[in-house]
Amino acid sequence: MKLSKNLRLAVVALAASCVTMAASAQDNVLLGAGSTFVYPLFSKMFSQYTASKVNYQPIGSGGGILQLTNKTVDFGDSDAPLNDDQTKKMSAEVLHIPMASGAVVVTYNVPGVAGGLKLSGKDLADIYLGKVTKWNSPEVKDSNPGVNLPDLPILVIHRSDGSGTSFIFTDFLTKVNPEWASKVGKASAVNWPAGLGGKGNEGVAGLVKQTPGAIGYIELAYAIQNKMPFADIQNKSGKFITPTLAATTLASNVVIPADSKVSITNTDNPKGYPIASFTWALIYKEQNYGGRSKARATELVKLLWWNIHQGQANCAPLNYAPLSKSAVKVAETILKSATYGGKAIL
Repeated sequence: MKLSKNLRLAVVALAASCVTMAASAQDNVLLGAGSTFVYPLFSKMFSQYTASKVNYQPIGSGGGILQLTNKTVDFGDSDAPLNDDQTKKMSAEVLHIPMASGAVVVTYNVPGVAGGLKLSGKDLADIYLGKVTKWNSPEVKDSNPGVNLPDLPILVIHRSDGSGTSFIFTDFLTKVNPEWASKVGKASAVNWPAGLGGKGNEGVAGLVKQTPGAIGYIELAYAIQNKMPFADIQNKSGKFITPTLAATTLASNVVIPADSKVSITNTDNPKGYPIASFTWALIYKEQNYGGRSKARATELVKLLWWNIHQGQANCAPLNYAPLSKSAVKVAETILKSATYGGKAIL
């Protein structure tokens, strides 16, 4: 059956209308990927944000950086700033916007030791180097007088994926153990001298929970949600610090440089927890790329602006340290530098 000219025009108009609506709907769904470290916080933030929908995939900082490199997401999130190699692979300048700071905790499964385990940074690195292999070794016993440590092999658990959590952890170990610094170093993915790998914070947590003798490192919120014990870690002042919101806040109360890239592991603060870090949302400074609309770019910048202001109310209940006033000012300045077609978006 032949369509009349008017009907054909109506069909074309309807199709065009559907395409326009689809494009509009697409602009209202922002795509992000990266850090599992920040996932509990982002889940809460994005559930409360109503101006647009956000689809965030916690695939690890390395995965988020790769997806941003390939321009398949609007933003990545990483618990480590881009390194030189990652920066070179980006097609344009990338902005780092601090979202919050959090603690990486050392969790363990030691029968008979429910909590209160203490570890120095040097001994922790030696465990991950495969040099300290028993829970009742002299090194562990010296830091835990009166604790009945079993004659049980230590099974090291680490991340198998590129991970900002691993960067934070290895950044700390590099600062406190010269042998670790020379043999392994700091990175989102390193050549681990010992142990088994788990994917994501949840993968490491799962392996530790099901394996007597295991030790691993995960984000504080994961440990609390899974009711897992975590160790007090010795800081630069020689004090064993329990990872808490207060101790993380003290570690993150530092001067933030203009580009926001700063390490806060092994803090100088005598009451600060030493394995802590900021987490950063990563976006291209110039947002006019790959056919992106100005509306989509504006929605993205507005989302991140909300995160560093109203969204900060979600930090403390989930054991993340909110941004300090000075950190918010730095984040504001960075977001205001985002452009579309060379013109400021905000």
